[in-house]
Amino acid sequence: MIFRAGSMRHRLLGATALLVLAGTSGQSAPQVTPTGFLVKLEANINAPTAKVYEALIGQIGLWWNPEHTYSHDATNLSIDPRPGGCFCEKLPNGGGVEHLRVVYIVPRETVRFSGTLGPLQASGLAGSMTWKLTGGAENTRVQLSYSVGGFIDGGFEKIAPAVEGMLSDQLNRLKLFVETGNPTKSQ
Repeated sequence: MIFRAGSMRHRLLGATALLVLAGTSGQSAPQVTPTGFLVKLEANINAPTAKVYEALIGQIGLWWNPEHTYSHDATNLSIDPRPGGCFCEKLPNGGGVEHLRVVYIVPRETVRFSGTLGPLQASGLAGSMTWKLTGGAENTRVQLSYSVGGFIDGGFEKIAPAVEGMLSDQLNRLKLFVETGNPTKSQ
C-alpha cells in the first residue's frame, strides 16, 4: 500500500465513488483522536462464507488493488494463515515487505492482524486490523476494522480518511471478486 501525496485528493474522491457504486454498507467517517484513528467498514457478499474466506486469505493477489503495493503487482502478496503468519509482499531482487502479522485466526470466521500498512510503517504507530465473517450458505457479512494509535507527524486528521478510502477500495474489490470473478467491475 503506497499513498502518493499528489494524488491523495483524487484517491479520496475515487474511493467515495466506489462506495456509492459497489454497495458497501455501514460506512461512517473514521473516528479520529489526537492519538489515533479507527476505521469500520462492512459489506454483504452474495457467496458462502467458505468462499469469501478462501478469497480473503488464499487469493489476496487476485483482488487486492496493485496500486496499494510496493511492487505494483498484487500477485506478490501472500497471507500465511496461522498465528505469527505474515501478510507479506515479495519485492524484486529478493526484497520483501511485512505488511501485517496474523495474531488471531478462526478459519472462516475471523482473522486479526497486528501492524501498520504502507506509509504508516515509518511512524511510531501500532495497529490492529480485524476481518470478521458471518453468514451461511449463500450470503456473508464482512466486517473490517482497523485501529491505529501512536505518533505520526502532522497528526491523524489527513491520513485517516486516506486509509479509510484505501480499505473501502479493498473491501469492494473483495466483494466484486467473490461475486463476479473480477475485482474491478460487476459482470
